[in-house]
Amino acid sequence: MKKIALVVAVSAFSVAALAAPETFNIDPVHTAARFEYSHFGYSNQLHRFDKTSGKIVIDRAAHTGSADVSIDAKSVNTGLALFNGHIQGEDFFDTAKYPTITFKSTQVKFDGDKPVAVEGDLTIKGVTKPVTLTVTSFLAMPHPMLKKDAIGANAVAKIKRSDFNMTKFVPYVGDEVTLIIAVEAMKE
Repeated sequence: MKKIALVVAVSAFSVAALAAPETFNIDPVHTAARFEYSHFGYSNQLHRFDKTSGKIVIDRAAHTGSADVSIDAKSVNTGLALFNGHIQGEDFFDTAKYPTITFKSTQVKFDGDKPVAVEGDLTIKGVTKPVTLTVTSFLAMPHPMLKKDAIGANAVAKIKRSDFNMTKFVPYVGDEVTLIIAVEAMKE
């Protein structure tokens, strides 16, 4: 009987250890927040932000998690300094008043032990709206160079910039914006 109790106790401890939440810090070098929109219907323009930070907490066994992401709106990179300044102006990101874009999750949805969607609140230019990021890929494994546990994911969502008080040139410059986030994070 003592032997069975010991096996049950060890098994319960093992399951509890597997179900522990893990915290990962976003790697700013290997994380890119990008956005894409139609430019007069001629082409889709793709730009990025160069500074992203935050934390991701995940418990794959319990199917729970959270994401807290902060993007420096002043780090917008269009490939042209003049346009970077233009897009930081009052008509668009208004970075003088709103220097940070944030995403705070409210729920992570799983398929098995992999996250497939992250629901949360996106705040741009002082306006907060619910957004669902669809996770198109996810990988958790020890980093081959750093020898630390790491995770990586790609996620995408569609928003309307007019919902965030950025209506300049709509509809000629597309109102629909595709957000694309490629993230890598290292375990604390």
